Amino acid sequence: MHLAELRLRDFRNYGRLDAQFPPGFHVFLGRNAQGKTNLLEAIYLLATLRSFRGAGGAQMVRHGSRGYFVGGSVVGRGVAEVKAYWSAKERQVSLNGAPVRRLSDYFGTLRAVVFCSEDVHLVKGVSRIRRRFLDLLLAQTRPEYLPLLLRYTQALRMRNALLKQSLPDEMQLAGFSDELVRLGESLMAARRALVPELSPRVSAAFARIAAGSDRLELEYHPSVRGDLAVALATSRSRERVMRTTVVGPHRDDLTLRVNDQPAGPYTSEGQKRTLALALKMAQTEWLTSVHGTPPVLLIDDVMGELDAVRRAGFLPLLHGSHRAGGQVFMTGTEETWPEALGKDLVRWTVDDGALRREA
Repeated sequence: MHLAELRLRDFRNYGRLDAQFPPGFHVFLGRNAQGKTNLLEAIYLLATLRSFRGAGGAQMVRHGSRGYFVGGSVVGRGVAEVKAYWSAKERQVSLNGAPVRRLSDYFGTLRAVVFCSEDVHLVKGVSRIRRRFLDLLLAQTRPEYLPLLLRYTQALRMRNALLKQSLPDEMQLAGFSDELVRLGESLMAARRALVPELSPRVSAAFARIAAGSDRLELEYHPSVRGDLAVALATSRSRERVMRTTVVGPHRDDLTLRVNDQPAGPYTSEGQKRTLALALKMAQTEWLTSVHGTPPVLLIDDVMGELDAVRRAGFLPLLHGSHRAGGQVFMTGTEETWPEALGKDLVRWTVDDGALRREA
């Protein structure tokens, strides 16, 4: 799978861009604030219909414009033409000329994994970030998971709206509770099955990058240890006070421990960056093992944050993608990647929203 063409109109600082990309390694070089990360954001948007920076649609519209357009050609088993348009009044996504009605019908058209400085929040951030990591990986590998998650989210939203009323309808509340239990148990089962598959990959990647003796452990930590229906019933007094659903898979976490200590408060910044990188490497390896082909890798100046030892540990992931015919997009202000990659790189210069391929 690779992105063969990227088209931008009024996206971030790009008024117009039409670029073709063969498989392989691509590096976007340029000074800060020229639009390098914006290119990775556009590619990730085509893969997930969201920004990895957490930006809303209005933030991605070029200054003075009404909306943005991002389109591209994805080569996988066939060729898929994807288009996304956003404005304050209109939002459209199409796949091969047909409107996309359900996110689950689109997801997987382009699979991508992004490596960026914000990844450190996987370690030191709130549980919602780690939940989203698990949910994205399951949505990328199990077609039934995303529709299940969306139905659970909708039922949760409706149940919380009832709980905010002074006198909620108990029959309606019971109906949404039953729906949460049915969907929530399936979500938790999927997460519980994934973590043992993911854990050894994360540990191996962590050991390669850190090149030390630190011991890493991952554990799925559901907010409900026993029966979800019982937990919901016994939490009603708390729900009356807080006016929201206080237990369920929307409160789950992925716990990370280094040398038997919680990774968030008890590791150095370097260890946190290494662990975040290992999580993303494991995500890449798991996607490759499930689908047989590597996802597109988006690496936002990560090489510049790693010392020589950690770069060497990261290198096998890039070589593995190259051997499998994958595609990698990297950004940087200077050539900070290992020399072994130099001969394989396609270099691009980014200057104030203009992209030029180097000879």
